[in-house]
Amino acid sequence: MNSQALVAPLVIIAAIALVSALQLAAAVFAPVAGALFIIALVWPFQKNLQRLLPKLLALALVVAVIVLVFVVLTSIAAWGFGRIGRSVVADGARFQALYGQLADWLEGHGIVIAGAWAEHFNVGWLLRMLQGVTARLNTTISFWIVVVVYVLLGLLDTEAIARNIRGALSGETANAVIGGGALTASKLRRYMLVRTVMSLATGTLVWALSAAFGLRFAAEWGVIAFTLNYIPFMGPFVATLLPSAYALAQFGSPEAAVLIFAGLNIIQFVIGSYIEPRVAGYALAMSPFLVLFSVFFWSYIWGLFGAFIGVPITITILTFCAEFPSTRWIAEIFGAPTAPETEPSR
Repeated sequence: MNSQALVAPLVIIAAIALVSALQLAAAVFAPVAGALFIIALVWPFQKNLQRLLPKLLALALVVAVIVLVFVVLTSIAAWGFGRIGRSVVADGARFQALYGQLADWLEGHGIVIAGAWAEHFNVGWLLRMLQGVTARLNTTISFWIVVVVYVLLGLLDTEAIARNIRGALSGETANAVIGGGALTASKLRRYMLVRTVMSLATGTLVWALSAAFGLRFAAEWGVIAFTLNYIPFMGPFVATLLPSAYALAQFGSPEAAVLIFAGLNIIQFVIGSYIEPRVAGYALAMSPFLVLFSVFFWSYIWGLFGAFIGVPITITILTFCAEFPSTRWIAEIFGAPTAPETEPSR
């Protein structure tokens, strides 16, 4: 009885220790998580190339594609934030004056939060956010170099690790581990495919709406919406808030800013809450609470990268929980698939 009473405290202590270790050793664990995520995405490409080319040549081509994709995405994101940031700097005095007038108008109509809003949500805040995002994009190069090195080594050892698992574990456990890994990789590829298509659709619609309203930097706002849409909840919120704030400064009209804000939220709602869940399918279904918790929890642990990879990590955990009878209840509660689906080749 005493041993059972100690189980819960020990589990809590172990969880706190694990979270602390993940946060303190982010420089070690975050690149590994990123590398495993990329390996799951590119392994079929690598495997098919190995049938046509020598293994090392196929590996070099895969790594080159990974680096190219990273450079392109980082460049367009830095271009969008950089262009808008320079515009805010150039017209900072005028924008600040317009925000001051809005704050006075709100105060005149008895909105008591206007003072606090004007103090924190102003041009300086907007500029610091844009500069911070741009600086973050420019300082991730060393992080991704480490990730690419891990990917390179991981792709070389993928088949050997599978053989070692079968040799080290019993047949049933080995099948569950290897099968869970293969199924997880399949789900992550589907997740990223759906996320990319939906991000492209979101960015295109944001560009079209911004251009229709005459908002400056319509293409840049579309690019920002595309890149931020990879981060659930937080990304779309920022992608609607920033152009709405800029519209308020550009047009000097709260009505125009509200219309743009409403239009952008309609786009985000229709794509994120209606189209994307139906395109993703039941295999990626998760509790909305768990999705939101994953984004905030992993962003607390690993910052911006954690916000991006939080949902894939949760998909991985739920998939492996579904593979073992003792933990299957966790997957069932939080929305992991219970219906049969075609599993990838193991």
